[in-house]
Amino acid sequence: MTKDWNVLKIDLSSGIVKRESLSYEYVRRFIGGRGLGAALIAPYATEGVDPLDGSVPLVLAAGPLTGAGIPSGDRFSLSTISPLTGTVMDTNSGGRLGRSLRRAGSDLMIISGKSESPVVLVVDDDEVRLEGALDLWGCTVSETILLLTERWGKTAGMSVIGPAGENGVRYASIMTERMRAMGRGGAGAVMGSKNLKAMVVIGSGKVPVHDKERLKVVLEESNRWLRAHPVTSKALPALGTPMLVKICTRAGIFPLRNFQSVAVGEDQAYTGEELAKRFTVSSSGCTGCYIQCGRVTEVDGSRGEGPEYESLWALGPDMGIEDLRKIIPAAHRCNELGMDTISAGGSIACAMELAQRDIRPSSARFSDAGSVMKLLDDIAYRRGEGDELADGSLAVARNAGAVQYAMQVKGMELPGYDPRGAQGQGLAYATSNRGGCHLRGGYLIAREILGIPKKVHGTQVLGKGGHVARAQDFGAVADSLSVCRFATFALAPEYWSRMLHAVTGWELGGEDLIRTGERIITLERILNLEMGVGPDSDSLPPRFTNEPLTEGACTGEVVHLDDLLAEYYAHREWPGGIPSENKIKELGLDEERGRVL
Repeated sequence: MTKDWNVLKIDLSSGIVKRESLSYEYVRRFIGGRGLGAALIAPYATEGVDPLDGSVPLVLAAGPLTGAGIPSGDRFSLSTISPLTGTVMDTNSGGRLGRSLRRAGSDLMIISGKSESPVVLVVDDDEVRLEGALDLWGCTVSETILLLTERWGKTAGMSVIGPAGENGVRYASIMTERMRAMGRGGAGAVMGSKNLKAMVVIGSGKVPVHDKERLKVVLEESNRWLRAHPVTSKALPALGTPMLVKICTRAGIFPLRNFQSVAVGEDQAYTGEELAKRFTVSSSGCTGCYIQCGRVTEVDGSRGEGPEYESLWALGPDMGIEDLRKIIPAAHRCNELGMDTISAGGSIACAMELAQRDIRPSSARFSDAGSVMKLLDDIAYRRGEGDELADGSLAVARNAGAVQYAMQVKGMELPGYDPRGAQGQGLAYATSNRGGCHLRGGYLIAREILGIPKKVHGTQVLGKGGHVARAQDFGAVADSLSVCRFATFALAPEYWSRMLHAVTGWELGGEDLIRTGERIITLERILNLEMGVGPDSDSLPPRFTNEPLTEGACTGEVVHLDDLLAEYYAHREWPGGIPSENKIKELGLDEERGRVL
């Protein structure tokens, strides 16, 4: 199937809608999703660009497997420039919107400009329109979804923002109808700056499949692997991602109090097992997903989605809070406000440490859950101290003259793995193109802690450059196919190659996909360089390189970042952190210079 991709271009300023197409040859160079989003954002990646002034578009792209019945494959990607980090960014989510868009006959949307007043973008098969949203502006996420569901029905795909996005919180999320978050990097703030409250998509068609019989065979084999893998068949369905609390504690990398120490022992009150036993009502998951890693939890009559591992950590132990009765409502509240839990928790934890050290006063103190709940609302509505925290931990610490206490890379708050016991994860944080992120960095926790696809020791330095690069490349493939990272735990690149051929007819082997992932990572790197985000930002807070851990399984360890970066740059052929001309040509990105760069 050599089908060109159908593009919807919506100008919010004028209300004009255009339909265009992208050749399948061009799409195949970047697969779809994240890769295609980076290529389409490229013309806007210039130094000094302001992603909140309406000039930068939102590119919402499905992957070539979206809607085709692939395991964990009903995802979609959104690309823009991050208001938190000033880097190119993508974020993706499960939910119905991507599948609905393809069923409506389009593969991606490019949303530009800014509406004069709040609107909802509605795609109803062939009809595209903007509807007034003054009645929705100010509503929480669940209130917005409820009102839109009453209008459009339970089968519509929806992506909405909450008060945090409306008020320009630089780490505001976009939430789907199933309370899935496009969380990291602040895409919700970009959406809010455009006065776009929600996107609703209804599609009644079918996603075309090149070879249905071949796809059936590949899916049968793939599903056997998913059912056989211990993480995708047992651990995640049973406990969700909070299964990692005990695992990371034993490994000596579960951070406490803004990464000042790590948890030790076996008696934590906030484990995945405790969450399942005391507060989990049911499991949940994305549309058509076998794994069902989500949790529905209830505390004192309040029911909601989450927390998953990162939210549990960021809104709990990272702030010295160990009571799940306090952590769960904070996670629910972040979802309602439309706010990234990692950055919210990391920013508050930074303020707590600055107050602890008498550097900057704060209403929040370690272990004080009551102050946290109030501060989350203040951040979302930019009130009082929350106004400063809404810009992220780097801004808070910089204003206080103490940048070293912001646990971030490129302005993005770090997730819940101390890199001193996971050297590859430290390198992944430093080199992630969208900032301090576990997923875009390559998620070396899979290799270093979980042993997927094979175990490499966390404190080992030699060889980590290649491991990180390979993991980043495969991650870019997954995000561009728009499939769940958890499914890649069980399914090697060759399986995704076979599924891709069955759905599209594209002849791309497993290593061809990995090479495409390398092209995407390198393109993102080039775009960041164009925006002034250079190799000097491939760094870590000095705590990790200068202060050894004093307890736990990794006592005495620091991150050997200089050695890790040297190996990584050599592996990628990025001398000094800048892609070489030979590498650019080898990946065909020299052609992109004349096209989009």
